[in-house]
Amino acid sequence: MQGRAVSLVLLLLLVPLSGCLGDDASPSTSTDDGRVALQDRHLLEWNWTGSYSRVLVDGPHTALPVQEAMIEVDTSSVWATGPATAEVHLSYWLPSNTEDGEEVPVIAVVSPYFSYGTQGAESTPTNVVSAGRGEFIFENFVPHGYAFAQVAVFGTEESSGCFDYRGAGEGLGIHAAVEWLGTQDWSNGNVGLYGKSYEGATQWEAAAMGSEHLKTIVPISGTTALHPLLYKNGSAEARSQVMHMNYFSSTVDYNEDDLDNVCPDIAEGLFAGPVTYVGGEMDPYMANYYDERSHIDKAFQNWNGSVYWIQGMQDWNVDPHQVFGGPPGTHWYQAYVDAGYEVRGMLGQWEHNYPDQWTKHNAQPSGYGGEAVDEMTRWDWAQDLLEWFDFYLKGEGPAPALHAQIQRNDGQWRVEDTWPPLDASDVTLDLAECSSSGSWVGGVSALGGGIQSVTVECPSLSEEDLHIAGLPTLHLLASPTYDGGQVFVELQDAETGLRLGHATMDVRYHAGGSEPQTVVAGSALTMLMEFQGMDVLLPAGHGLRLVMTETGEDYLAPACGLACPVHVITDGSVLTLPTVQRDGSTAFQTPQSTEAANNA
Repeated sequence: MQGRAVSLVLLLLLVPLSGCLGDDASPSTSTDDGRVALQDRHLLEWNWTGSYSRVLVDGPHTALPVQEAMIEVDTSSVWATGPATAEVHLSYWLPSNTEDGEEVPVIAVVSPYFSYGTQGAESTPTNVVSAGRGEFIFENFVPHGYAFAQVAVFGTEESSGCFDYRGAGEGLGIHAAVEWLGTQDWSNGNVGLYGKSYEGATQWEAAAMGSEHLKTIVPISGTTALHPLLYKNGSAEARSQVMHMNYFSSTVDYNEDDLDNVCPDIAEGLFAGPVTYVGGEMDPYMANYYDERSHIDKAFQNWNGSVYWIQGMQDWNVDPHQVFGGPPGTHWYQAYVDAGYEVRGMLGQWEHNYPDQWTKHNAQPSGYGGEAVDEMTRWDWAQDLLEWFDFYLKGEGPAPALHAQIQRNDGQWRVEDTWPPLDASDVTLDLAECSSSGSWVGGVSALGGGIQSVTVECPSLSEEDLHIAGLPTLHLLASPTYDGGQVFVELQDAETGLRLGHATMDVRYHAGGSEPQTVVAGSALTMLMEFQGMDVLLPAGHGLRLVMTETGEDYLAPACGLACPVHVITDGSVLTLPTVQRDGSTAFQTPQSTEAANNA
């Protein structure tokens, strides 16, 4: 490995000379410190033999033996019937340069997943470097002079107190851990958080608390708020009914020590899903429960740090709406940019995965990222993140470009100033210009006995390729037969049947968002449906197909069952597609090789 590191250093040193050598295949642009520009990374050889990416050159330091800490937190203000104090447990590894008195920044993963699962089959505790997420940080960043910490949220592993599923208590414990990590004598005071999914949610919980030590977060498909995680315009995901209790049952040990873990939020969590699913506009009871578990809006008000936003555009677990939902008339990504936050995005056509999680990328089917797999795995992810952390946690190197790297559904990556692009032009299509079969969604057909659906076939929209980039909308005219009902729409390439995207809505939420209204049977209304974020190419001459059903994939059928079919009126219903024209000047190739693990 030492020889490999030396050769890579030499290669980087030669980068500025490449124009003199007359080799057009060599990298031609670099930063002053020898870092290779994004567009030239594919010309280098990377370490792509493992299950995750590696930095170009290993750091000089080694990790010291693991240390542990218990941090006492005053919880009297957050749990009415829970313990007045609780302890957060964390484990941490220091780089060897701290033995010489050097102060170092900290990268931490905050998680419920330490010692998680059924008895006898729990995951590893905090004092063991966790597989995947922990190993990635430990192997790449500790040698470069970063401390690494693993933090267990309240009620998990050795942390005491209530397991307060994304609630105020959990946030308070996370904040205490960040403050502790930022104030140790070996710390330079700067903390960055990393992780996917729930471990992305804990980053937003930390940011909501506004610690001055929290300089940057890197949420990877991270939950920003609980309600939009489980509901999209009122359409309920199946897990919405059991989410809180599933986590609770996997974090307790079923002994007397669990008594501290039982707080009122457990009961609220038990009822949260069913009450919201059935109650709709009759659900003021749960408002506080979900408001407490919305963190991105609180971070927007309380925190001043940078965000490296990583999102899978084909993610059905933590869908793109977590990034591109938000305040009316805008969305969170752009809201943070407009407010002056330093924001960068990497938006790949992967599912609920890390940018370099090639074993999962390779399993993605057609229409769900499969067409993009050859360019999908980001073997430069560790290097990319090192440059981000070096700047925001060490103050070293040039400032990273604050752009969005977006991958189109055919695999091509490009750089945008932001995403969705602000220069998109709308292409509108009145569904009256299309042919359709069926006029009802939901309920049982009197002819065949199956559940009714509507299919709309639209002719070619352009004689040139149509690049759809953003959040298409469908303003669907409809007439409900009940105070309830649901429409799920899948958008397809009409020529190939390739899935392009989807939208879903409960008719009680026809105005969009999370505010339901009572609807009157037989009335006419417009459902303001918004698709999940899409960056797709519709080939020249291809039309579009919209398939409308009562539910789709992750979502539950409407709570009213078969008793609430929705009459769809295509005449006057309008599909709007945000489109862009790009000349390829900002496109770039990702490092790939026939010798890479994902291709071997």
